[in-house]
Amino acid sequence: MTAYTKIAIETTNLTKRYGKFTAVNNLNLSIRQGEIFGFLGPNGAGKSTTIRMLCGLLEPTSGEGSIGGYNINREPEKVKEQIGYMSQSFGLYQDLTVEENLRFYGRLYIADRKTCLSSIEEAIELVQLQRYRKTLAARLSGGWRQRLALACSVVHKPQIIFLDEPTAGIDPVSRRTLWDFLYELSHAGTTLFITTHYMEEAERCNRIGFIWQGNLVACSTPEGLKKDYITRQLLNLKCTPIDKAYKLLKSSDAICDVNFYGDELHISVNDAEQAMPELARILAQEGIHVALLEEIQPSIEDVFVSLAQEKNNDSQNQRPSV
Repeated sequence: MTAYTKIAIETTNLTKRYGKFTAVNNLNLSIRQGEIFGFLGPNGAGKSTTIRMLCGLLEPTSGEGSIGGYNINREPEKVKEQIGYMSQSFGLYQDLTVEENLRFYGRLYIADRKTCLSSIEEAIELVQLQRYRKTLAARLSGGWRQRLALACSVVHKPQIIFLDEPTAGIDPVSRRTLWDFLYELSHAGTTLFITTHYMEEAERCNRIGFIWQGNLVACSTPEGLKKDYITRQLLNLKCTPIDKAYKLLKSSDAICDVNFYGDELHISVNDAEQAMPELARILAQEGIHVALLEEIQPSIEDVFVSLAQEKNNDSQNQRPSV
């Protein structure tokens, strides 16, 4: 990716409260032009509220934010000119064709008809919608509807695009194709702010921010998060029967945590070298056949689970005793 130094998105103590409830608390972010920034967190953590404030759709309670150099509090209309926004349920008009949807969204931003038509053609080419241009949106499959939604978001060539769960509900092939388009936009200098629950997508981002109960608790590159926020070592176990192994290890003092990953178990330990022979012995005693037991590098999903568990434990410890 081309290295850019210009700051595209910046927030200082950005906060949104609803009465006594704080949805976003003193958020500080600095995102460069051309960067793909992933914003992760459990449901209700404050992701969508943050996006709505940054898009000028929701007024912050306090704090500052700028988009493309424009203040979100004082210049919301200027902000809207800089951005594209693809929500979880993008508002396509089902009774309009692909081309008609693009013409509608294009004319909202582009006054000159010739320029608008040219931009529509570029958007259609970007997401490869040529053969569907006369097809009603209602007749498109989920993956093609997402392509159209992305095209509508970029038809006016925004400098910054917010994508709230852009690949939710579509198949893996369509998801990968959509990400190819996102990389093209990033390489051209467009800044992408993306929320997702797919951890393999988070791995594709240049940097990731993790929000928990309105607070930004981690922010780094994928490799930086794995290095800084996984303090224990990780083992991968493939065995039979796996359910019996899980129940056994869940109650064992020899490990810190264990989780299912498909037909394998990821086991968190303080010292992998010491733990492996002890685990092998425990499993063998119970008649569990071990096909594979090895140390592995953590994934972003491991970081996500570790941070969520840590913050959940912190929350429980802070509750007043009854």
